[in-house]
Amino acid sequence: MTESPRWSPKPATPAVAAKNRSVYDQLDFSNRDDFDNAQRGLIAELNNEGRIQNGSGRTVWDQQRFVDLVSRERPDEANPSLWRQTELLAIGGLFHVVGPVYQVRTADLSNIDFIESDHGIIVVDPLISAETAAAALGLYREHRGNRPVVAVIYTHSHPDHFGGVLGVITKEQLANNEVEIYAPVGFMEAAVAESVLAGTAMARRAQYMYGNLLEVGARGLLSNGLGLTTSTGRVNLIAPTIEITEPIADYDIDGVTFTFMLAPETEAPAELLFYLPEWKALCSAEDACHVLHNLYTLRGAKTRDANAWVHYLQVALDLFGDAEVVFAQHHWPTWGNEEVRSFLAAQRDAYKFLHDQTLRLANAGFTMNEIAEQLDWPEDLGAHWANRGYYGSVSHNTKAVYNFYLGFFDANPAHLNPHPPVEQGKRYVALAGGGDALMASAAQAFAAADYRWVAELVSHLVFAEPDRRDARELLAETFEQLAYACENGVWRNFYLSGAKELIEGPPEPVASSTGAAIASALSIDQLFQVLAVRLNGERAAGMRRVINFNFTNDEPFTIELIHSVLHAFRGRVDERATLTITCSSTLLSQALRGETNLLEEIGSGNVTVDGELTHLFDVLLLLDTPSLSFAIVEP
Repeated sequence: MTESPRWSPKPATPAVAAKNRSVYDQLDFSNRDDFDNAQRGLIAELNNEGRIQNGSGRTVWDQQRFVDLVSRERPDEANPSLWRQTELLAIGGLFHVVGPVYQVRTADLSNIDFIESDHGIIVVDPLISAETAAAALGLYREHRGNRPVVAVIYTHSHPDHFGGVLGVITKEQLANNEVEIYAPVGFMEAAVAESVLAGTAMARRAQYMYGNLLEVGARGLLSNGLGLTTSTGRVNLIAPTIEITEPIADYDIDGVTFTFMLAPETEAPAELLFYLPEWKALCSAEDACHVLHNLYTLRGAKTRDANAWVHYLQVALDLFGDAEVVFAQHHWPTWGNEEVRSFLAAQRDAYKFLHDQTLRLANAGFTMNEIAEQLDWPEDLGAHWANRGYYGSVSHNTKAVYNFYLGFFDANPAHLNPHPPVEQGKRYVALAGGGDALMASAAQAFAAADYRWVAELVSHLVFAEPDRRDARELLAETFEQLAYACENGVWRNFYLSGAKELIEGPPEPVASSTGAAIASALSIDQLFQVLAVRLNGERAAGMRRVINFNFTNDEPFTIELIHSVLHAFRGRVDERATLTITCSSTLLSQALRGETNLLEEIGSGNVTVDGELTHLFDVLLLLDTPSLSFAIVEP
C-alpha cells in the first residue's frame, strides 16, 4: 500500500520575506498599550501550562504551543502584524478587570467572566467546551474562593459563548431552580438556526477558517485573530431561563445591577451588551473587540448588517459614555474614559466607513471585486490596532456590504451563467495551449511573485487534471506564499489548509461535537426542515408519500413528499396518509438522529404504527448523509 504524501510547507520566498519586513514601516509597533492592557490585573496564569484534558486524558486545549511559538523570533513566514496579535492572544490566565469582575482569557477561543455577587458568582459566556469552562472556574476558585454559581449570562448565540455551560453548572442545579440563565431574546432560535440547515458545509469550511487541521508553527497555524484556536471538548446547548426582551433593561442579579442593551442583527442575530453602572464597566460582548470583525464570516453565514452594527455602537456610546473600562468576550479590556470612547468610536467608524464607501463606489458602477481591490483604510482608521483585519478584512467585508444590498451578481450578463469549475478549468487549460504550457506560464508568474495570478491559473489546471502532481505542488506552494504575507489569520488558515489538502487530500470525516449539541436542541419543526434539505430530489422524482405523526407531547404533524420536496405541516392530520405514527416528538427526534432504534421502540410499545411502515423508510432512504470531508481545492 502506497503511503500518502505528507505536506511539508516551503520557506518564504525573498519577495514575501521583504513584503513582511515592510509592514514594520507601515504600523506603529513601538506602541505597547495593548501589551500593557493584556497583562494588567494578572492574578495567575493558567494551570498545567494551559493544557486542559477531558476525562479520558485527551487534550482539548493547549495554550503552551502558542506561548512556545511566539517566544521565538518572528519568522519570515509570518506577517508582523498578525504575529503581534498572536503574541497578545497568547497572554492568558485569571485577571482582575474592575470591582467584582474577573476574567479568564486564553483558556479557549473566547473569554469567560466571573462577576462576584452577594451569594456567589455570575458567569458570563462559558466558552466552547465544558472542560475549558470547568478549568477556568477552577482557576478562579483557586484564587478567589469556592463561590457557587448563581447565574449565567449568554451575551450572544455563537457556540464559543454557551457550549461549555455544563462545565460551570449542572442540570440538577437548573432543575432545582438554583441557577438562572440570561440571554437576549431570540437566543435559542438563532443558536440553532444559524448552524442547522447549512451546518455541514459551515463545519467543513470552519476547518479551513480556524486552521483546526494545521499544526501550530511558523509555517502553520498562528491564530485566527479573534483567538488562538477552538477547543475540542464537550459542547452543550442549555436553553436560557430568562430572555431579555426590552431594548434597554435594568436587572438586579444577586445584588449586582446590570443594564442590558440588546444589539440584534449585529455580530450575531441575538446579541446583548451590558453595563455595570456601579463600576462604570461596559461589556461590549463581541460588537467591539481588538480586531476588525466579520460582516461576512468565511465559514459561511448570513451577511451581517453593518448599519445596525454602527447604530448599536453609537447607542452604547450615548448610554454608557461615562464608562471607565470596556471588556469584551474576546481579547483584553481597555481602561480610562478617554481611551474607552476612542476605542468604541474607532470601531463604530470602521464599520460605517466600510458600509458607506462600499455603497458610494457601488453607486458609481464599481463591482464587488473592484471595490474590494481599491478600498482600504484611511490612515487614521487604519492606525488603530483594534481595526486591523486579523479576523474580518477590509476586502471581504466590503464584499459583504455589496452582497447585503446587491447580492452576488455584478450585472454583467457574461457572469449570469458561467461554467462550473471543472468545465472552466478544461477550457482555460485548452486556451493556454495545454497543461504544460499553462504550467510554464504559472512558473514565470511565480518567479515574478505574482502569486494571486499563479493561484488562479493553476487552480484551473487542478480542476481540469486533478491527478497532475506538479500542478498540485505548485498550487500548494503558491497558497503557502500567499498565507505567509497575510495579516488576516483566517485568510492564512484558508490558504494553508488548502495547501495541506492539495498534497495530502481531504481529511477523514470527524464528528462535530458542536453539531451534536446543536442537533440535540432542535425542535421537531427544525428537525423536519433538516430532513427536507437532505432529500435527494433526483432520486425522489415521481414518489409521493403522506405520513401523519400523532405526537403525545405536541401538536400533530403531517409530512408530504411530492414533486421532489418534503413538506411538514404543523397541526394537520391528513386523511390521505398511508401511515400514522404515534409517539413523543422527543423519541422521534432521537430516532432520526440515530440515538435510538425506531424498530426497537416499536417492538417495546413506545411507538405505535397504523398503516404502511415501509412508506416512512421509503422517505428516509431518500435522504443524503452529508460529509464533513467534501473536496474544496479539487473536484
